[in-house]
Amino acid sequence: MRLVALLLMTAGGLIAQGAAEYDLVVYGATAGGVTTAVAGARHGLKTALLEPGNHVGGMVSGGLSGTDVGKSEVIGGMALEFYWRSALHYGLDRHLQYIAWMPEPGAAEKIMRAMLADAKVTLLTGHRLVEKRGVIKEGTRVREVVMENGARVRAKVFADSSYEGDLMAQAKISYTYGRESTAQYGESLAGVRAHTSSHQFPMDISAYDEQGKLLPEISPEPRGEPGAGDKRIQAYNFRVIATQVESNRIPWWKPANYDVKRYELLARYLKEATKYLGRPPVFNEVSLFRVIPNGKADINNRGPFSSDYIGKNYEYPEGSYAVRAKLWQEHIDYQMGLYYFLANDPRVPASLREEVRGWGLAKDEFTDTRNWPNQLYVREARRMVGGFVATQKDLQTERTKPDAVGMGSYNSDSHNVQRHVAEGRIVLNEGDVQVPVQPYQIPYRIVLPKKEDATNVLVPVCFSASHIAYSSLRMEPQYMIIGHASGVAAAMAIRGNTAVQDVNVADLQKTLLAEGGVFEYGGQFQTRAIGVIRAKFQAPARRGPSPWDRKERKN
Repeated sequence: MRLVALLLMTAGGLIAQGAAEYDLVVYGATAGGVTTAVAGARHGLKTALLEPGNHVGGMVSGGLSGTDVGKSEVIGGMALEFYWRSALHYGLDRHLQYIAWMPEPGAAEKIMRAMLADAKVTLLTGHRLVEKRGVIKEGTRVREVVMENGARVRAKVFADSSYEGDLMAQAKISYTYGRESTAQYGESLAGVRAHTSSHQFPMDISAYDEQGKLLPEISPEPRGEPGAGDKRIQAYNFRVIATQVESNRIPWWKPANYDVKRYELLARYLKEATKYLGRPPVFNEVSLFRVIPNGKADINNRGPFSSDYIGKNYEYPEGSYAVRAKLWQEHIDYQMGLYYFLANDPRVPASLREEVRGWGLAKDEFTDTRNWPNQLYVREARRMVGGFVATQKDLQTERTKPDAVGMGSYNSDSHNVQRHVAEGRIVLNEGDVQVPVQPYQIPYRIVLPKKEDATNVLVPVCFSASHIAYSSLRMEPQYMIIGHASGVAAAMAIRGNTAVQDVNVADLQKTLLAEGGVFEYGGQFQTRAIGVIRAKFQAPARRGPSPWDRKERKN
C-alpha cells in the first residue's frame, strides 16, 4: 500500500511523497519553453516541461498567428523547423512550399505538442509554482520546485521560459521591469518619450467632458520628463482570431460588466477621424488585420484607441496570481467591450458598424475559453539583469557577438505605455517605439544569470536586456531560437558537470550550426539552414493527391 502511494501519479504529475527527478526542467510552455525542452531532450536529457495552464505554445498558439518575422533569412534552427512543420501541416509541400509563417492557433499547438511527444518530453500541464516559496535553492543551485498541486520536481538544470519570470524571481536572480532612463545605459530611445507619431491621435481631442471631468481611459498622472526611467509597462492585449465565414463566426458578445462610458474617447476620435480622412474609418484602421489560413484573421492593435489596454498592466510583472487574474479579466472586458461598441454603438459610423458586425470570433479556435484567446499578450514583464545586459547599441552599432547563438532583425518595437493629458487639455499616447534595425547577433550571455545568483538556471524568455533591446528581441521566433540554444547548453552543462556560465561556447555554436542555426545575415546562410531542416524531413509523406494529379476526364 505504501509503495502504491509513493508511485501514485496523475495526468498532472506526481502528487504523492517524494520528488520527481529530471535532468532538465523547463517552467513555462511558451514557444521558447517548447524549444528549450525539445532541444534538451533531443540531446539525451530526461526533460520535463511544466506549464501552469492547459495549453502549450504561448502566444504562437494563443492568437499571434501573424508572426513578427522581420528578415526571414535570420530565422534558423528549431524556429525554422517549426514553420517548416507548419507548411507540412497545411500540405504546402505539394506545391514545393516548405515554410508557412502564419499558422492558425490550433494548428500551432498541435505541431508543438507533436514536437514534444516526438522528443519524449514529459509535459505536465496544470503545474504552477507555489507563490513565494515554490523554489528551493542551495547556494547558487536551484534544487527543487514545488507546485500548487503538491508536485515536487528536481533537476540538474532549470530553465524559466515563462513570460512572467516567476521561477527566476523566486530563485533570487537579479531582475528589473519597466523602462530604464536614457542615462542608465546611454540609450537615446530609453525612458519617457517626448513625442511619437505612431499609434497617436493625429488631431487635437479634449481630454475632458463637457463638465470638465477627465474622460475614462486617460491617466491623471503626469507624463514624466523625457528620458526619465519609470516602472510603467508597454500595453498588453489579446490577439483575437476572427472570421467572416458565417458558418464559423460567433458574433461579438457583450461583456457582463459592459460600460459604454469607457469608450467615450473612442467615439470622439471616430467623429474627428471621419472629418480628418474625409470618410469614415474602416475596421483595419482601428485594428490591424493579418490574414491567416481558412478565412481567418489575427487582429492586433492599431491607432490611438484600439485593443491595447494602455496603462492598465503596471501591477502585472510583480503581481500575485490573484492580481494577475484580475488584470487578465479586465483586459478581456475592455477588449471585448471595444468590439461590441464598434459593432453596435450608434456613434460609430454606420459603415464601420456594419463592417465590424461582418466579423466575429472563430468558432473552431479556443474552444475551451469561449473562443477567446487563452493567452494574454504579455509583451514584457520582468527582465533578468545578468552579467551582460543587451542594450540599444547591441541592436544598432555593436551587432556582432563572439558568443552568438542566433539572430534578430525585428524593429525596436514597444507599444504605448500611457495615455495622458498634454498641454493641459488634449489627450496623447506615450511610449511607442518603432525604430528599424539591421540584423544583429544574439549572444548566449543574455540567458545567463550572474554567477553569484545562480549557476544552473537559464532564462530564455525574460532574458537580460534593457527595455529598448527587449523590444526587438521579444519576438516569438527569437524566443524559439534562444530556447533552442538554451536546451543544447543545458545538455552541455550537465555532460560537462559545469555551471551554465562555463559551457564551451564554440562547441555550443558548432552544435547549433549543425542543427540549422543562422549566425550571419544573407540568403546563403538560410539556404544552408533550410538544407539541414529539409534533411530532417526527407521525402515527406504525401497529404493526398494534388489537383494537378487528376487524370483527364473522358468525353
